[in-house]
Amino acid sequence: MSELLRVVIAEDNYLVREGTRRLLEDSGEVEVLAAVGSASELHDAVRRFRPQVVLTDIRMPPGHHMEGIEAAHSIRAEHPSIGVAVLSQHTDESYAFALLCNGTAGLAYLLKDRLGDLEDLVRALREVARGGSFIDPLVVEALVARRTRAAASPLGSLTARELDVLREMAQGKTNTGIERALHLSSSTVEKHVNSIFSKLGLADEPVHRRVAAVLAFLRSAG
Repeated sequence: MSELLRVVIAEDNYLVREGTRRLLEDSGEVEVLAAVGSASELHDAVRRFRPQVVLTDIRMPPGHHMEGIEAAHSIRAEHPSIGVAVLSQHTDESYAFALLCNGTAGLAYLLKDRLGDLEDLVRALREVARGGSFIDPLVVEALVARRTRAAASPLGSLTARELDVLREMAQGKTNTGIERALHLSSSTVEKHVNSIFSKLGLADEPVHRRVAAVLAFLRSAG
């Protein structure tokens, strides 16, 4: 059995906060160290408990704007070993850009509507705990749709199959996972991956495949 993942939750709605706590604890894979209701309480809990991952709402007191994203940036700056997953109701890619503008390592952007998928939620938390990243597939779809509509976007040069592979990358899947999801051979997936990197100008950069798409989106956003 794998080691319990140590998590701090930040959510100002009591019912959502306690429901999320129960959901994670019932998985048998997570230990919730604290569940708090504001950004200031979150920072205090991080300092006291040193979790592996923070799961925070995007909006919290006092302003109910983007306190979760601001907290994610400051926590990653002060504690680089702690991953942060931000829960949002917004598929609007501008919020994902705001979270990922300084880099993608150790960050996840998740949609609240998908909280019921416990397996995916725990997988995303473990991914950011390892320093990786995870973007909700619906947000990836919004990113791809918007960027492929822009004539100047390098994503417009990708084939339909390359876009399929890119979507799977952005969901955190390894080449093996992409092979299974798309029923492709390992050599075909490797060929598509190399082509995507080349077309997006990422061939010479030491980035993880699963975040290559997000980095390209950030670049094209300027």
